[in-house]
Amino acid sequence: MYTPDTFKETNLKRLHALMRRYPFALLLTAHDGEIAATHLPFMLDAERGAHGTLLAHMARTNPHWQLLDGQRGALVVFTGPHAYISPSWYESPVTVPTWNYAVVHAYGRPIILRDKICVRAMLERLVAEHEARIDPPWSTAQADRYVDEQLDYIVAFEMTIERLKGKFKLNQNRSRNDQEGVVRALAGSDDPLKREVAELMRTHLASSKK
Repeated sequence: MYTPDTFKETNLKRLHALMRRYPFALLLTAHDGEIAATHLPFMLDAERGAHGTLLAHMARTNPHWQLLDGQRGALVVFTGPHAYISPSWYESPVTVPTWNYAVVHAYGRPIILRDKICVRAMLERLVAEHEARIDPPWSTAQADRYVDEQLDYIVAFEMTIERLKGKFKLNQNRSRNDQEGVVRALAGSDDPLKREVAELMRTHLASSKK
């Protein structure tokens, strides 16, 4: 990923926060001149490994899992909020439009989890994380035997993150007045994605004051 120093994000807490906020990511694995790509919901275990460990599962009928041998490298792409940026929001409109965004690339060598107890525990955690925001929440206990039967139809895996790259392109190359103008414009949008970009920009502006 092309990442000029101006837009490079190395703060582990910020990278992890984006990965948790946008857990539906893209798993990429190269094989025989082709690239296997699967969109999956990932979980992050920040306590395992220097950069954390990712856990996920896919359908057993998806041949992609056969590439997860613990030796072959893989890339997981987390895409955060993004927004078109108009020159009309700057002090001077004599420039060109751009796009603000935040992404995280996680590199590692995925390995398959074969112990059904571990796989069931992973699924329990995944459900608990997402059902916590639902009222009333669903529990696997409501379909206990069915859930166990479905374990044969999925392949779970984990990936110790060997390297993390973050790119938070948030107008850091513009003046503070320009950045604040963009924040005002995005914050006033009815698009929640644009408002999230504004919030990220606010966070970066606040940290740059220190």
